[in-house]
Amino acid sequence: MPISGSEIVKMLPGKKPCKDCGFPTCFAFAMKLATGGATVDKCIYLTPEVKAKLEDLLAPAIKLVTIGAGDNKVQVGNEEVIYRHEKTYVHPPGIAILISDKESEAKVNEKIKKVNELNFSWVGLTLKADLIALQFESGDKNKFLALVKKVNDSSNLGIILISEDLNVLFAARDLCADKKPLLYPITKENIDQAIPKIKEKPTPVGVRGASIEELIPLTAKLKEAGVDEAVLDPGSKNLMEAVRDQTFIRRAALKQGFRPLGYPTIAFPCFIAKDGLKEVLAASVFINKFTAVIVLSDFDQYSLLPLLVQRLNIYTDPRFPMAVEEKYYEIGTPDENAPVLITSNWALTYFIVSSAIEATKVSSFLCVKDAEGLGVLTGWAAGKFSGDSVGAMVKKSGIENKVKNKKIVIPGRVARIKGELEDALPGWEIIIGPREAAGIGAFLPEYAKSLRK
Repeated sequence: MPISGSEIVKMLPGKKPCKDCGFPTCFAFAMKLATGGATVDKCIYLTPEVKAKLEDLLAPAIKLVTIGAGDNKVQVGNEEVIYRHEKTYVHPPGIAILISDKESEAKVNEKIKKVNELNFSWVGLTLKADLIALQFESGDKNKFLALVKKVNDSSNLGIILISEDLNVLFAARDLCADKKPLLYPITKENIDQAIPKIKEKPTPVGVRGASIEELIPLTAKLKEAGVDEAVLDPGSKNLMEAVRDQTFIRRAALKQGFRPLGYPTIAFPCFIAKDGLKEVLAASVFINKFTAVIVLSDFDQYSLLPLLVQRLNIYTDPRFPMAVEEKYYEIGTPDENAPVLITSNWALTYFIVSSAIEATKVSSFLCVKDAEGLGVLTGWAAGKFSGDSVGAMVKKSGIENKVKNKKIVIPGRVARIKGELEDALPGWEIIIGPREAAGIGAFLPEYAKSLRK
């Protein structure tokens, strides 16, 4: 549980206001520490013991773990709430595809191609799977290492290495250590042997126990050894147990402040549910129930897209509406005679309007005004979609350098901004368009023809 500023100040040296930390008093510094606005090292008078204790108390209740490197790294953990509506969830779960070294070369190539190329445009974002899990099943070390090298060379995604044989696991780690692969499983049987090898080239590890209780001494041992990036697998045997275990771990970390369980978790619907549809449904449950890494045996566009959209919906901050970037968008292949329309940046508004334009097959420019994620009418009512602000956006966008006809179509629902917009955009003609996006189909083709006369 978070420590309060009043508790922190009792641990500070309490010297006369030295202001060496940049704050007027120790209490002000303590309050900033409690809210994450300062770091412990700002106070140069703390003893090493107190500093270490404060750092531990101020650390996130659920450890932040990074799998992979560069633009494709996946960060999980660091969550602060049980329920999304309390604040927001921060790091979406990583979705992985499982590739076994027993699979045929054709199947391996198919899965690599799929995870690299299968992505979806959605609300201005690109949705895709995040990780590749490689499983040692064949018993042939060289075969597995060849698979690891192949995936490492052909994909930039983060890697999960799965092997019960520690020698194989760390040999595979050495081939792709620069990508910070997740090593799985670390168990009570192999942890003493594994720790020195983990510390040679620090990478995140997956800790597996036969129960939640079995995980506790394992994470304590890892922490004592200075290995702090771990994800937990409580060894759930079926979906009912998995929901129970995932919920218990989350609540123990956040509600009870129980540090030995303060780590993100991993789940394997690929092992729990063998049937394709049941596996997808199990993965859906894991997205809902706090799991940080979800491994699927396979997927296609029909099974992956619903999971990605579900993940997006849950891990979108409920305090802010979905919005797209303020700029002009090219729909089709517009030229200098193409129509110019404008709308707000609420994602739903943008996609309804852009889809209606696409359906007419009339190449157009669509200017999107930042209305802080509000729809056109609501944005106008809130003062976010006024003639002055729309005019400023049009000038800033550079759209006037792309078109010959200085005409812009505004939504019919905000026709009242026409005069104000004419003042803000001298030389432009303001056209009042349909009140609803449904009217674009009848309006736009004829309007586009008039621009070319």
